[in-house]
Amino acid sequence: PRSRNGKVFAMFFMLLGAGTVLYALTVLAQSVLQSELVEALDLRRKTKEMDKLKDHFIVCGAGRVGRRVIRNLQKEKLPFVIIEQDERRLAEFENDNIQILIGDATLEDNLIQAGVKRARGLASCLADDAANVYVVLTARGMNEKLHIVARAVEEQAEPKLIRAGASRVVAPTIIGSQSMARALLKPAIADFMESIVAETLDLVFEEVAIGKHSPYANKRLRETNISRQLSLIVIAIRRADGELSF
Repeated sequence: PRSRNGKVFAMFFMLLGAGTVLYALTVLAQSVLQSELVEALDLRRKTKEMDKLKDHFIVCGAGRVGRRVIRNLQKEKLPFVIIEQDERRLAEFENDNIQILIGDATLEDNLIQAGVKRARGLASCLADDAANVYVVLTARGMNEKLHIVARAVEEQAEPKLIRAGASRVVAPTIIGSQSMARALLKPAIADFMESIVAETLDLVFEEVAIGKHSPYANKRLRETNISRQLSLIVIAIRRADGELSF
């Protein structure tokens, strides 16, 4: 502008524009810093909560198999940590107040952060057999007493997982085919087995450890009143050496 008033207007217009841009940048930077701070504090809180966990369970992988394991742990109200690399699979657990660790379960640092050295059990539910073998091998090396259940995608992976240190190996494809064959050939038995898995009100299976000072220790079943006193039926006894008597 050539006029005096035009120059004054242009000066104020530029100052106002620059000020608006600077203010917008300041608000944006503040928002980013605040969100990062909140995220860092939340991560620190979750890390502290994980550090307090003991005798908990670790679920590696929140896919189709892992989600069912998680739901069962929730149903039993047991403490556990989920390790999953894909954040999209964790969306359904965001509001459940669950300990979640976003990362690769095959990495030793993530297993340590999840408390593998203090854990009671670990379920390796990854979709790749090689990854499950690596998780089992790493976890067993850090905790010899850990109860490890691993998923076998292919049938031939079962012996490898056992050698790696898995306590139990579950192959969903084999179990599914066995269930289908049972439902086809022996439907009554299939209904009975489904009632066991479903844990209906009429039939619930539990396992209980008998302590050294228990009144039932070192006694025959007929020498106790366990069935009458507790309204249950003992169907099997696993002895200290691992022998299972039905």
